[in-house]
Amino acid sequence: MQQNVRNIAIIAHVDHGKTTLVDKLLHAGNLFRENQATADLMLDGSSQGLDLERERGITILSKNVSINYKGVKINIIDTPGHSDFGGEVERVLNMADGCLLLVDAFEGPMPQTRFVLQKAIQIGLKPIVVVNKVDKPNCTPDLAQEKVFDLMFNLGATEEQLDFVTIFGSAKNGWMSDDWKKPTDNVTALLDAILENIPAPEIIEGPTQMLVTSLEYSSFVGRIAIGRVHRGSIKAGQDVLLMHHTDAGVESKKVRVKELFTFEGMGKKKVDEVVSGDICAMTGIEGFEIGDTISDVNTPEAMPRIKVDEPTMSMLFTINDSPFFGKEGKFVTSRQIQDRLMKELEKDVALRVEKNEARDGAWMVYGRGVLHLSILIETMRREGYELQIGQPQVIIKEIDGKKCEPIEQMTINCPEEYSSKMIDMVTRRKGEMISMETQGDRIHMEFKIPSRGVIGLRTNVLTASAGEAIMAHQFLDYEPWKGDIVRRVNGSIIAMEGGTAFAYALDKLQDRGKFFIFPQDEVYGGQVVGEHAKDKDLTVNVTKSKKLTNMRSKSSDEKAALIPPKVFSLEEALEYIKEDEYVEVTPKSLRMRKIVLDELERKRIHRAAGIEDEDED
Repeated sequence: MQQNVRNIAIIAHVDHGKTTLVDKLLHAGNLFRENQATADLMLDGSSQGLDLERERGITILSKNVSINYKGVKINIIDTPGHSDFGGEVERVLNMADGCLLLVDAFEGPMPQTRFVLQKAIQIGLKPIVVVNKVDKPNCTPDLAQEKVFDLMFNLGATEEQLDFVTIFGSAKNGWMSDDWKKPTDNVTALLDAILENIPAPEIIEGPTQMLVTSLEYSSFVGRIAIGRVHRGSIKAGQDVLLMHHTDAGVESKKVRVKELFTFEGMGKKKVDEVVSGDICAMTGIEGFEIGDTISDVNTPEAMPRIKVDEPTMSMLFTINDSPFFGKEGKFVTSRQIQDRLMKELEKDVALRVEKNEARDGAWMVYGRGVLHLSILIETMRREGYELQIGQPQVIIKEIDGKKCEPIEQMTINCPEEYSSKMIDMVTRRKGEMISMETQGDRIHMEFKIPSRGVIGLRTNVLTASAGEAIMAHQFLDYEPWKGDIVRRVNGSIIAMEGGTAFAYALDKLQDRGKFFIFPQDEVYGGQVVGEHAKDKDLTVNVTKSKKLTNMRSKSSDEKAALIPPKVFSLEEALEYIKEDEYVEVTPKSLRMRKIVLDELERKRIHRAAGIEDEDED
């Protein structure tokens, strides 16, 4: 017996037209509200996450929508496309029976598509390929289809998965067809393909069993558990057993399901009962975590916990203790920051948090990569939190008695004239080239590189290629330690004392290096205000103002001609800092600073370590 339902995950980059395609599918199911954007509704009200997704052009949080077509309910589950959000990917793919791979007719499958597609293939999802934007000039839909086939073959797809259906079309123009040379006026070809090729979930009779794969929060009803019913059925008001995996075993407690909801359109519909195969949301269950099992009271049986790849990177989170502490942030205490990190742990299964026993108000936070952790920091920042972040560190493991480190698979696509620079940069960071091929006037290169080598590389790659290079990477495996890697060679320019930075002082110091601050910015002693042209740190006075006199001369009245300062994004700042530096994150500002602000104390520490700083002339 099978349900009249199809559960399908959509795999794509946001800029491949994912949101537009979902809009058109909702139109076809008569479930679209013109006054609200799909992205807003799909995100379940998380405005911070929505802003970040729009700014970065990536999917960060998984979302659910559903449509009705020919009497069949189609649940569409959005998946993040970046390997750093693997925790989101692994748990939402558990709810699907098939996947919709959306690729660009011009670009073909992107490097980050590989990660999510690999997970989907491993758990046996049936794919449908949608080649979008076939209206683009110079696009090659047939070549894009061949690239998808090659990618799936390389990822170890089965013969059944390789025998995928391909639908061509233009989501922007609202049409889909099985032949890109024969445009239609609707998207029903895609909907028909879903009904024909994606298997309906089988109704499994027996005691209740459901894995909690996601959660939401409502200020009215509290936490809402979301998952796909694996076996049996669940009714509103039913007593169930909540089973939680621990190191000691499985803990159970009896709870009652208060209300049940299924997804309809871009919202939810209250129902009395859900059966196996359906995706539902339930309220009234307190104390659950993602990965817990909701089971029958009389026949308790826990489902295997969601397996998530281990974190590969760590960062030190600590309270802000700079002279500007509390000026811009709303939540600044250690208790507030700890509560926020604990709250994040509840919904992010790939995150780990440990309190630093050596010092108060500090935590080691472990994640999948710089992007994974920086999204958390950026979200906290926009919520009003103020904190400091240490240099990202890779997690080292000992395997078979050998010191091993995480290795990434990295792709760089750049114009041919910059390829030698890219290869030189990567090999200096212990990278090895796997393949290299020409694509028109561009070169596509694949490398294996230690995760340590990726930190800070993106900025250098973009600078060396005049912004033309496209770089992507994903975790591959742990391999033996590759040796020392030289990261940033240049020293820092450090403010000597606090006050207002003046153009007069910055102008006189321009030959010493590049600055990160604007004239009239407020600075404090110990703040990193620029990059020194040499390899040693340099302490300067950027608050020195021009002395006023009654004398006038051509040389003394020259205007300051300042080079525009470099403005860092959060990821760039995290990748840029050295071991003895922090990134100070507040709702309004990003600043880099030395951990030890006092210049004399820093010199004592450096002298003990045999490091010399350069003094200002």
